[in-house]
Parts: sequence; C-alpha cells; structure tokens
Amino acid sequence: MMDILLLPFMQRALIAGLLLGVLLALLGIFVVLRRMAFFSDGIAHASLSGVALGLLVNANPLLTALGVSALLAMLMAWLERRTKIASDAVVGLIFTAGMAAGVILISFKTGYQPDLMSFLFGNILAIRPDELWLMGVIALAVVFFLIHEYKRLALFVLNPEIALLAGIPVVAYQTLLYVIVAVAVVLGIKMLGIVLVSALLIVPVSTAKLFAKSFRSLMAWSVVISLISVLSGLVLSVYLNLPTGAVIVLCGFAIFCLTFAGKRLASTKKA
Repeated sequence: MMDILLLPFMQRALIAGLLLGVLLALLGIFVVLRRMAFFSDGIAHASLSGVALGLLVNANPLLTALGVSALLAMLMAWLERRTKIASDAVVGLIFTAGMAAGVILISFKTGYQPDLMSFLFGNILAIRPDELWLMGVIALAVVFFLIHEYKRLALFVLNPEIALLAGIPVVAYQTLLYVIVAVAVVLGIKMLGIVLVSALLIVPVSTAKLFAKSFRSLMAWSVVISLISVLSGLVLSVYLNLPTGAVIVLCGFAIFCLTFAGKRLASTKKA
C-alpha cells in the first residue's frame, strides 16, 4: 500500500478525493433539503456541451465545462423566476438541450478522445497537476463560503419566505447556490463521471439523515461518510482493478444499507 501511495498519480487522486468528498458532502445537504437531486443530475449531463466545446477548440475541457455549466445554472434560476414552468421541467429543458449540443459538437471532432472518456465515466487516477490546483482553489473557496454562510443558507433552503422576511437576498442566494452546485458537479465529474457524480451529493447526506439529530451534526456526518466512501472506494478500485468512480458509489451505497439495517435492527430491539 505504501508503494502505491508514493506514486504521484495516486497522491493527486487522494488529495482530489479528499477535496471533492468534503465539497460534495457539504453541498449535498442543501441539494437534498431543497430537493435539487434532479438539478444536479441534469447539470452534470448538460455539462457535456462544455466538455465538447473545450475539445473542439483545443482548450482545457474542465475550464470550458465549468464556464458553460455556471451559465446554464444561472439560466435555470432565471427561467424558474421569470416563467410559470415547473422547476423539473426547466431542468429537463436545459438538460436535453445541453446534451444535444454536446453530441453535435463532439461529432465535429474526429478520433478517439481520452479526455471525453474521463468526463463521461470518471477517472480520478488521471487528474493532472493543473486540474488538481484548480479543484483545490475552488473547493476551498466554496467550503469556506458554505461554513461561513451555513445559517443563512439553511434558513433559505428550509423556509425561503422567512428568509426573505429576515432580510436574506433570496434571489441572489438561489442563483449562487445553483452556480456553486453546478461548479461542484463539474469538478466531481473528473472523479465519478457524468453518470455517477450526483450520487456523492445524495448518498452521504441520505445516510447521515438516518441518525443525525441537528443540522450541524448532519454536516459533520455527511463529510465523514463521504470521505470514507471516497477513500475506501479508491483503495479497493486500485487493488481490484475496477473503475474507481463506480466503486466509490457502491461503497457509499453499502454504508447506507448497513446504516439503514442497523437502525431498523435497533428499532426492532427497542420495540
């Protein structure tokens, strides 16, 4: 195990896993409480257009995906406020349009595209040093903001009407939350892929909700469960030679199942 940890790509994977595990777990709380699971899944798929744009113009696909996803998130927030279209329908519109644009842009690029494969299915072991620096800066900035503003964000998520009466700029917070989730999802795609990234937003928080007794404990346990899932999945995938993203998600799901079974067993004994 120590020999593996000495390899530069494994060290980058561990650092990226820790950063993204904390980031996605904290954001996942607001995603779950505000019922934005479909939004996170939709923005992940729509980000394909940003990835394809980067490949087409020979730019860093991660940067273009971040920019396009942030714009799409702002567009979703604007459409929700300015139209009578339901939130899930708005996400569906952007989701399908982004995917379609991505497919068309990819068709203009010939040959095998390894970067595209890493975004579609995830490959944390292939993260480059410049991508790790970008992830680190963004993840630390977002985590600092979430911890500093968690009381206001919690009030906004749980009761927007009371938040508005309390002087919280609800419109600005909604747009900012959408953009932050979009950016975090795109960063997570490098680890889990477009198909699986929303799992790390949802599974740790859903597990922590089974036993957390306060908002603060929910935050703490979500992070712990996320980190255990990421680290155990990373180690197991290397030893078993399996896709890292899929193993991380299954480790998280296994923790959920064990926690749920333990809680039901404890309830049965009390009864």
